Amino acid sequence: MAATQTGIYDARKQLGLPQSIILGIQHVFAMFGATVLVPLITGLSVSVTLFCAGIATLWFHFITKGKVPVFLGSSFAFLGAFASIAPGGDPALLPYATGGIVCAGLVYVILAALIYALGAKRVMTLFPPVVTGPIIVLIGLILAPSALNNCLSGTLANPGQPRWIISVLAIAVIIICNIWGKGMVKILPILISIIVSYIVAFALGWTKPLNFSGVVALPPFHFPKFEAGAIVTCVVVALAAIIEHVGDVAAIGATCGKNFIKDPGLTRTLLGDGIGTSIAGLLGGPANTTYSENTGVVALTGVYDPFVLRVAAVVAILLSVIPAVDGFINTIPDEVIGGISFVLYGMISAIGLRTLVEHKVDFANQRNVLIAAIIMVSGLAFNSSPAQFQFGEVTLSFGGLACAAVLGIVLNAILPGKDYVFDEE
Repeated sequence: MAATQTGIYDARKQLGLPQSIILGIQHVFAMFGATVLVPLITGLSVSVTLFCAGIATLWFHFITKGKVPVFLGSSFAFLGAFASIAPGGDPALLPYATGGIVCAGLVYVILAALIYALGAKRVMTLFPPVVTGPIIVLIGLILAPSALNNCLSGTLANPGQPRWIISVLAIAVIIICNIWGKGMVKILPILISIIVSYIVAFALGWTKPLNFSGVVALPPFHFPKFEAGAIVTCVVVALAAIIEHVGDVAAIGATCGKNFIKDPGLTRTLLGDGIGTSIAGLLGGPANTTYSENTGVVALTGVYDPFVLRVAAVVAILLSVIPAVDGFINTIPDEVIGGISFVLYGMISAIGLRTLVEHKVDFANQRNVLIAAIIMVSGLAFNSSPAQFQFGEVTLSFGGLACAAVLGIVLNAILPGKDYVFDEE
């Protein structure tokens, strides 16, 4: 693991509590769009999803001793499972899908127990930098088209209105703040970009309409139901999602210059992610996962204090019970979110490249070239055309990241000439 880099590790001491809270709000804006997209697709409640994301994040920080700066948002990996179990977001079938999510979280717990019993070294030999580096790069590349779609959505829907200039403005503000900004301006590029871009979009009449009802309202929780087919579907997807978890932990560790795989350890991060997912399922929410958008913010700002992410978790819980705040955030144009995502997703891919460089992966070794090449190409290919497997009446769908991770792990295990040894230090 690379030596610790310069950054802010204690925001309250180095910046003060008010600035730390503002930084947490910045993380909320970064995760909001993707987090609420999952319930919009699956038919689950947006309010329940936000509440579950906040609770799961706070649990994750508790079990990992408050050491890992991550936010747990709703996972896209289980969209295929939801489509199979509750087609069209059928309200009568959604409880069976969330029941499967409860069981999927328990798979993480079982693996955490195995790592505790066998040791992280035996498990992590499956995930050397030649595997995790390209996977981290893929996380950003796979997300990139969604950023572009957001940048162009308003222009395509309204020919003659160059709404994409709002995206360009959002990107420009981030670059200016990050390169030439001083003090808080330098570490709040996302929030400043949103404010500036929103004001311009509002002046041009391009913001979304404000729509909300009520002042305070509890999220519409519902209890899960359990059925064998739904459980099997979600458990199989969980096995692929766990591989993504390891890649995300490696990514945030590389960002912060710390070995989170050793301390607090994969046992704790898996327990945090898995039990957080089971809690969400029990309340009627989707599976959670460590959010790449927030990793991008951490990398961009250089603020590595997990406290800031806990602030974001509390804000997410408040959003879930205050319709007016939720309604206002939904007025932010897609072009603003697209411009910000353009930068953040690129930062994630850059972290993957840095992982390869810092661990001195030897690409003169043809074995390493083949592994990286197949991970990258299969990831992009299967993201466009997911691999599907039929088991009776259940269809399982695996996207690019899951397929690429499995192929990378298998190739690394069977090809001769390994040149990396996992260092627990």
